[in-house]
Amino acid sequence: MTEEPVGGRIFFSNVRRSLEEEDEIRLVSVGVDIGSSTSHLVFSRLVLERLDNRYIVSEREVVHESEVLLTPYADDMTIDATKLGAFIDRQYELAQIDPSAIDTGALILTGVAVRRSNARAIGELFAAQTGKFVSVSAGDGLETTLAAFGSGAAARSIRESSRVMNIDIGGGTSKVAVCQDGEVVDMTAVDVGARIVSFDPNGVVTRVEEAGRRFAKEAGFDLVLGGTITEDQRGAMVEKMADRLFEAISSPKLSAETAALLRLDALRNERAPDSITFSGGVSEYVYGQETAGFGDLGPRLAKAILKRVEAWGPKLEKPDQGIRATVVGASQYTIQVSGSTIFVAPQDVLPVRNVPVVVPDLPLSDEDLDVEKIATAIRAGLRRLDLHEGEQAVALCYRWDGSATFRRLDDFCKGVAAGLSKQLGNGFPLILVGDGDIGGLVGIHALEEAKLTNPIVSIDGIILKEFDFIDIGALLESSGAVPVVIKSLVFPTSTALGRADPSLAA
Repeated sequence: MTEEPVGGRIFFSNVRRSLEEEDEIRLVSVGVDIGSSTSHLVFSRLVLERLDNRYIVSEREVVHESEVLLTPYADDMTIDATKLGAFIDRQYELAQIDPSAIDTGALILTGVAVRRSNARAIGELFAAQTGKFVSVSAGDGLETTLAAFGSGAAARSIRESSRVMNIDIGGGTSKVAVCQDGEVVDMTAVDVGARIVSFDPNGVVTRVEEAGRRFAKEAGFDLVLGGTITEDQRGAMVEKMADRLFEAISSPKLSAETAALLRLDALRNERAPDSITFSGGVSEYVYGQETAGFGDLGPRLAKAILKRVEAWGPKLEKPDQGIRATVVGASQYTIQVSGSTIFVAPQDVLPVRNVPVVVPDLPLSDEDLDVEKIATAIRAGLRRLDLHEGEQAVALCYRWDGSATFRRLDDFCKGVAAGLSKQLGNGFPLILVGDGDIGGLVGIHALEEAKLTNPIVSIDGIILKEFDFIDIGALLESSGAVPVVIKSLVFPTSTALGRADPSLAA
C-alpha cells in the first residue's frame, strides 16, 4: 500500500485508486499455505462496496485453486525454496494472473514447515509483494484456530447450537479445536501426522521426524534414513499414533506418553462433543476424497483414527473445507477513519502496518475493574493467536463499558500493561483500539498516570475482530483523525465467525 502525502488518501499500489472516491472496489487476491506436508494456493476476486465510512466484501469468487504440491525438502531437510518458487510461479501461470496484478493476499507457514531453519527464506519468495501480503507464521495455537474456522466447525457450532470438535491432521501435527457458539473454547496440538515418516515405493525411508522415531520405538523397531520400513511396521506405528491421538481428544487424564506429544495444553475433555469434523490432508482419506498413497502413513492413519472416533459416539460430519481449511482465501480490505478523540505520542510512531489484532473478552462491565482478570484475558488472547512471546507489536481491541472514572481508567491501563508486558518490554508501541469515544482519555492516562514510556497509539470508533490486521496512517492535519485500513482473513466458504451475513456472501 502507498499513501498520498496530501489528504491522507489510501491507494492500492498497482491500480492507484482512492478508496474515498469509489463506491465499489474490485480486487484480486491470493492465499498461500505452505505446510509440512503440502503446499497450495487459492486465487480469488473480491468486490468491496462502501458501507458508511468503510468498505465490506460483497462478493467473493474463487477463480483458481492450485495443484497440491508435496512440500519439497532439500537433503538437509530444510524446505527447498527453489522448487517451491517454481511451483508457485506455475500456479500463477495456470491461473493466468500476473503477480503484479495481485492487490492483496496472505501467506501462511504451518505445521512442521514453520519450524524449519529456513522458514524465513520462504517469505522472501514474496518479497516483492511484501506491502500487499499479510504474512503469518502460524504456530500451533493459531493454526488450530485457523483450521477450526476454515473447516466450518465454528460456524457449525452456531448453526446447530452444538459442541463441535475439529481434528486437523496434517503431515507433522494434529490440531484439535472444540467450538461452541462460534468460538474456539478449547484446543490442543499433538505430534501425530501422516508424514512423520516418508518412504519410497520400495519402503526405503526418505524422511523421518523425531516423532516418527518415537513411535517406531514404541512399536518395537528403529527408523533410520536409508533403512526400510515394512508393511507390518507401518501398521504397528499407525496403531500407536491413533491410540495417542484418540486419548488426547477424549480422555480427561493423559498418560505420560501421550502428554509428551502435546504441543499445547491438554484438552479439558469435560464432555464429549456432539459432532466431529476432520480437516487437513488426512481428511481427504477420512471422507473418501483420496485413495492414492503418497509414500506416507496418511491412508492408514485415517482409517485407524476414524475407527476409534466412530466407536466413540459423536456424529461424524463433513467439513466445509478439508485439505484447504487453513488456506486463507484472501485479505479483505476495509477502510475506517478514527475520530478526533484519539491520542498518539510521539506522532512519528505512525504509520504502522500489518499489526495483528487481539480481541480478548475483557471484564469491563463491573464498576470495580479487576487488574489481574484483565491481564489474564489479554494473555489468553495472545496465546490463542501465537503472539504470547511478545516478538511483535499487537493492536488490542477493547469495548469499553461504563463510566470513565480515574480509578476505572487506572485499573484498565494497569491490566493492559500487565497483559502486554512482553510486547512493552521489547519496546513495541502500545496500540489500543476502542469502539467508543474514550481513546483520547485512555491514551493520556497511559502516558501521564500509568507512566508508560513506550510510544502510544490510542484510537477509537473502530470495530475489529480476531484474524484482522490493521494499518494505521499518519494523523490527518486537517481533522486530527487517522485513516485505518483493516485486513480481515476471509475463509473460503464462510465469514470468519460463520454468522449469516448477506453482506459477506460467499
